[in-house]
Amino acid sequence: MDALLYWVGMAAVAVNALTGVLDSGRKQMDLIGALLVGVATALGGGTIRDLLLDRNVFWVVDQAYLVAALGTGFITFFIARTLPVHPRLFLIPDAVGLALFTIVGTQVALQWHTPWLVASLMGVITGVVGGVLRDILCNDVPLVFLKGELYASAAWLGALVLVGLQQIGIDAISASWLAMAVVLTLRLLAMRFHLTLPVFRTQKTE
Repeated sequence: MDALLYWVGMAAVAVNALTGVLDSGRKQMDLIGALLVGVATALGGGTIRDLLLDRNVFWVVDQAYLVAALGTGFITFFIARTLPVHPRLFLIPDAVGLALFTIVGTQVALQWHTPWLVASLMGVITGVVGGVLRDILCNDVPLVFLKGELYASAAWLGALVLVGLQQIGIDAISASWLAMAVVLTLRLLAMRFHLTLPVFRTQKTE
């Protein structure tokens, strides 16, 4: 399980760094700006999770995560500049990163012996906060706060599925892959069919 968490976490870092750099292209940032956005997107959620759990921050303990974020961001910056890139292309790898980081965050919290509800919310934090930082640095309203397709709710459902599967005796690795599939599928379906949660509206008085 530790090996799976490590490599899934590394993949999540790389994918999120890619989304950050792609999104920064809309703002025509220079190399340093794009790398900062990419690194914040890749490492932000896990950093907040570790601080809340009073763990050593993952990329400080193992600098390979930082190298992966910087390397992916650097490569993406120079390749994307030579290709026509749709402004919303980053949403596809963002969905992948959301699924990967949600499951990593939930499993890390479970291994830290947190209650199941806390673990599921740590999964959401790990999956969502990097994207929030990306949007703030790009001077946009964070995607998770907009009226739009399911995002944080997809992550939370996947985290709860992971916890539930392990509670009924499914091994952690199988449960992780199944829960990842739930997050990714739900997010992609939400994007395709514009699935949303109810919106709070106050009733107007006469």
